[in-house]
Amino acid sequence: MGRSGGGRKKKLAARGALALDADVSLLDVNALPRMFSLRQEFPRPPVLDIEATVQAELAKVSGRLQRGQRIAVTVGSRGIANLAPIVRAVLDGLKSAGAEPFILPAMGSHGGATPEGQRAVLADYGVTEETMGVPIEAAMAAREIGRTPDGLPAFTSEVALGADGIVVLNRVKPHTDYFSRTLGSGLIKMMVVGMGKHTGAANFHRTSVRLGYEDALRALGRVVLAEAPILFGVALVENQHHDTARIEAVLPENIEAREGELFAEAAALMPCLPFEDIDLLVVDRIGKNLSGPGMDPNVIGRNAHHYSTLLRNALDAKPFVRRVFVRGLTPETHGNAIGIGLADAT
Repeated sequence: MGRSGGGRKKKLAARGALALDADVSLLDVNALPRMFSLRQEFPRPPVLDIEATVQAELAKVSGRLQRGQRIAVTVGSRGIANLAPIVRAVLDGLKSAGAEPFILPAMGSHGGATPEGQRAVLADYGVTEETMGVPIEAAMAAREIGRTPDGLPAFTSEVALGADGIVVLNRVKPHTDYFSRTLGSGLIKMMVVGMGKHTGAANFHRTSVRLGYEDALRALGRVVLAEAPILFGVALVENQHHDTARIEAVLPENIEAREGELFAEAAALMPCLPFEDIDLLVVDRIGKNLSGPGMDPNVIGRNAHHYSTLLRNALDAKPFVRRVFVRGLTPETHGNAIGIGLADAT
């Protein structure tokens, strides 16, 4: 083995391909370019007082609350900043108003589409019956509650429909698979996909193939708003530091319009890479807790549905990344390497 390697080096050197001493390894032949450390600085606004902010927002919608109401509070499967403290503050506020809240895991088919799996996902984020002080009702059954003008069905969790009211809590941000300028992941998606459980999620994805992501989401969302007992939404927006930038209660009649405004704010606050043309992007960790496809296409410029590493596409994609190298997975993703296909090497 050693002789063969040495003979190959000599032959290549004789052809002018290499100039090697006997002690030089092949790593030196492909030496990396000179590098330097770079720290990207984003504005850091004051940290929100979560409990005080939630109390103030709930006060704005207190007219929708009544003593003794059983209220479902949706909690999803994404790694939202300060998720557990925010959920706990909302639950405590509802209790203070005399309501009887419980947690509804609202994550479509995530967690293996089982009650136990969805409870486990929430537990990873510190959301359990013990930490929150309320029951978690994780049954997966969903039923049709109405149809769009085109006759397409909308589905909602039977547990949610059995409650006196629903508080839709979710982060608003650009979606990771479908690029839209006005609507992404947020309150409407939580109502349509998250609250729809496995049945509703599958139905939405079929509908989005027919209508397109945004049109399907709006059409099905309007059915849910009309037919389900939505009390209000709690919209969250994050900044570039993965900190909570906004917590806002939104009445159901304002959800569609207000979410568009919050979407624009969230898009402006998203972190971005400091260069538009990148030869190699090294990603330390990917995971479902970070982004649906493991790493956010809005940041890396690669979408699961279409991307190219051809130079001619450099003007179209911003940033334009020629090669992506992924080093590993987050512990929270439990070995789920979805999105690894966006990488060129691992």
